[in-house]
Amino acid sequence: MEFSFSRRDITRPLKQPNRSIQRTTEHTVLASWSHLQDQFDNLEKHTQWGIDVLEKYIKFVKERTEIELSYAKQLRNLSKKYQPKKNSKEEEEYRYTSTKAFLATLNEMNDYAGQHEVISENMTSLITGELTRYVQELKQERKSHFHDGRKAQQHIETCWKQLEASKRRFERDCKEADRAQQYFEKMDADINVTKADVEKARQQAQLRHQMAEDSKAEYCSTLQKFNSEQHDHYYTHIPNIFQKIQEMEERRIVRIGESMKTFAEVDRQVIPIIGKCLDEITKAAESIDHKNDSQMVIEAFKSGFEPPGDVDFEDFTQPMKRTVSESSLSNSRGDGKSEPKFGGKSKGKLWPFIKKNKGAGPEDFSNLPPEQRRKKLQQKVDELNKDIQKEMDQRDALTKMKDVYIKNPQMGDPASVDHRLAELGQNIEKLRLEVQKFEGWLAEVEGRLPMRTEQARRQSGLYEAQNTSAVNSCAQDRESPDGSYTEEQSQETEMKVPATDFDDEFDDEEPLPTIGTCKALYTFEGQNEGTISVAEGEMLYVIEEDKGDGWTRIRRNEDEEGYVPTSYVEVYLDKNAKDVYKSLQKISE
Repeated sequence: MEFSFSRRDITRPLKQPNRSIQRTTEHTVLASWSHLQDQFDNLEKHTQWGIDVLEKYIKFVKERTEIELSYAKQLRNLSKKYQPKKNSKEEEEYRYTSTKAFLATLNEMNDYAGQHEVISENMTSLITGELTRYVQELKQERKSHFHDGRKAQQHIETCWKQLEASKRRFERDCKEADRAQQYFEKMDADINVTKADVEKARQQAQLRHQMAEDSKAEYCSTLQKFNSEQHDHYYTHIPNIFQKIQEMEERRIVRIGESMKTFAEVDRQVIPIIGKCLDEITKAAESIDHKNDSQMVIEAFKSGFEPPGDVDFEDFTQPMKRTVSESSLSNSRGDGKSEPKFGGKSKGKLWPFIKKNKGAGPEDFSNLPPEQRRKKLQQKVDELNKDIQKEMDQRDALTKMKDVYIKNPQMGDPASVDHRLAELGQNIEKLRLEVQKFEGWLAEVEGRLPMRTEQARRQSGLYEAQNTSAVNSCAQDRESPDGSYTEEQSQETEMKVPATDFDDEFDDEEPLPTIGTCKALYTFEGQNEGTISVAEGEMLYVIEEDKGDGWTRIRRNEDEEGYVPTSYVEVYLDKNAKDVYKSLQKISE
């Protein structure tokens, strides 16, 4: 009895799958990973790569949010850096339309930065946070699917080992039965062997044949079981697992695509607001009015001085004692005597060289030019009126409270507010006196100023008197070397006008001491009032060095001095004399 089995017989399933079912599922197989049942390791690597891509995208979005936050912070710092400081000169400069537009730009840039912060926040919550949680879930799901796949693979390998063991046992028993049969036949043919030995050999052969039959039955059963398990493994378990892995991978792909759409949508949502910020910047730029700014410069810096009048002719051919005319640049204060000096050139201060007052000025702002003084006084009056209104509001509130206390004594003592009401009354009275004082000064200034259009023309009697006798008592102006003007008040001996701190700026001073010498490098024709003509190579004395305006004050002799361009002379200063001159300047200031 011979038994022979091949590997083909072992691996061939007992029942072939239905071909019609295979044909109907052919198209779905093409779109399914079930036909990749032999690529378990490659699919494991591919899905891990997909998770790595997702984590890389999360890192990319996270860095983008950090950039947006950093950019927003830098924009805010930039806007804050150029914001005007409160209660500073910078804040006053922002009254012009151009600087107002710049301030609006700074504010809009602050809002612009806020939108980039919104981008960062939305990307963090909608993309980074969501994807981070999804990656953790994806890793757990992937781990579970591949664990099931390995478990199924181990199960089919165990079944295969059982089949192999059954097959080897069946093969061994068949060989043993064949040898027992041959031995029985040999013993049966040998006449020398006893009947008992032959019977024993026959029984042994039958036993071996029975064992072989049992092994064959077991092997057949194991084979059928293996083929069934193998069929379920390749057509049910593994396809199901691979289908889940495929669905998991496709969900990952869809999720990263949705995140990319969200990435763009987050930016798109702030575009309208950013557009509004840019529109406001454009609107602010279009609101710039150069004419208005020019007018504001005039209002800010005009002094209120009148243009200079004509210079009267002074006849020096007469031996009689002469006095300076009302329109002269010299200022004849005091005893009414005037001595012409410097060949008719004025030694009075010219507008470009007026010393600016340092430190706190007088209460009535008399150190300022008329127009600037008027503005300061008006500003002070407005401030005092506001303070009065605040005090009055407090007084009215306390009065009402007192009335409530009188009507309802249980709510409070009416006498408790009397002290505060008295204080407020005193404060209001003090403020009103202050207002009257500043309004008096304001009326005086407005009386001296020329008529102004577009404003209330409040004229005092003092201004009318000065306006009718402008030739005799009005301040006269003179042209400086660079074309600007100064005002010098000159009166007849018999006219007396009270002097103010501002008038003191134009009083005649003692002749300045010599602080050095200079050599004229070029010829200069001093045709303007306050200048002096010099010839090339001429040596002269320096009495006042250049203060940054491009002019140096020099003296030729006792009667001739004036200004020349600094670039026209080479100055040799005496250090000791210069120190003394600076000391005198500090004392005069």
